[in-house]
Amino acid sequence: MDPSPVLVYGIPNCDTVKKARAWLDARGVPHRFHDLRKDGVPAERLAAWSQEVGWERLVNRQGTTWRKLDTPTQAQVTDEASARELMARQPSVIKRPVVEWPGRTTVGFDPATWDALVSSR
Repeated sequence: MDPSPVLVYGIPNCDTVKKARAWLDARGVPHRFHDLRKDGVPAERLAAWSQEVGWERLVNRQGTTWRKLDTPTQAQVTDEASARELMARQPSVIKRPVVEWPGRTTVGFDPATWDALVSSR
């Protein structure tokens, strides 16, 4: 198993992030947590995630934060630059968790995908 810790980006009180962290703990997967609200959104990581998984995947249009945005603000999110600006300003609009595995980034909690990633470590 690769001893490199997995990096989990999210918000600690998010239910999906809690499930994801518990899943990692239950399987003994070493990981570090980065609180997007408290510690901010690292600009270089946001750029890398956008390139790897696509900005559309990162913007959580189903979440409470997105729904609370006014229509003009939502309408301004039309490309990677506008999406990254919003995500940097409003970290809770990022779909969670964003997880950096060695060699791959995932968005959201998908136990089947994570099982495959853990078994390949």
